[in-house]
Amino acid sequence: MTARLFRLILSVCATLASVGAANVPLYDGEQLTYRVSWAIVPGAGDIKISGREDRSGPTPKLIVTTTTATRRLARLLLPFDAEGRSIFDLQTGKLISLEESSNQKGKQSAHTVTFNYETRKATYTGGKKPGEVRELDMPEGDPMDLMLALLQTRTWDLKPGEKRDALVLFDDDFYELTIHMARYEDVSTSLGRFRTIVLEPRMDKTPPKGMFKRGSSVRIWIAQDRLRLPVKFEVEFKIGTGTATLEAYVPPAKAPATNGTHPRS
Repeated sequence: MTARLFRLILSVCATLASVGAANVPLYDGEQLTYRVSWAIVPGAGDIKISGREDRSGPTPKLIVTTTTATRRLARLLLPFDAEGRSIFDLQTGKLISLEESSNQKGKQSAHTVTFNYETRKATYTGGKKPGEVRELDMPEGDPMDLMLALLQTRTWDLKPGEKRDALVLFDDDFYELTIHMARYEDVSTSLGRFRTIVLEPRMDKTPPKGMFKRGSSVRIWIAQDRLRLPVKFEVEFKIGTGTATLEAYVPPAKAPATNGTHPRS
């Protein structure tokens, strides 16, 4: 197991074109907890994602916090903790900024990114050189990190064979992904049995790079009930597969209205 796996699962195991104010990835007070397994090591870590509205300023915002940590035997082999914080404008549904930090065996790393949709530029601060500021060109679309982009798919209604584009930021690099609806599948977790759709992000529009160039693949299972919970994520590497399975859920503080199939804010 490597820190790379947990950084990817932090991003994966969560921009999208036409994101609306009602289509943010989480709702106020909503919390999801995932158990992470790596190859034959169960309970290798956990991921916790929570949403909180902030209406103290002139523009209402949604703050989504993601924490990742290794546990048990995995923590003895690789102590790793990471936290991400993404801020959305609730009026537009767009990601305003994100920040990520991690600590691997005492080695700390952190960076922040802010987005300017008028100039199509993103300002990246930190990373390998703390304090360094760089400007990134933004491709078309509304960016998110991959974990939140995959959570966002719960607001979609894809049928088998259908697909939709997503713009995803990995650290300081944008990926233009196409998310395919692959099939229906039944999934059992500690929360019950779910009828799900299986979604697969691929690089169809540009040459594969990063983990996709190295042959890795990503899948997400979205429950086909009212809440459309993402019940499982999977990142497949040549050296093994990391799986994040939903094991605890706290519903929104205020029950959203629904269109009959999915909660709306």
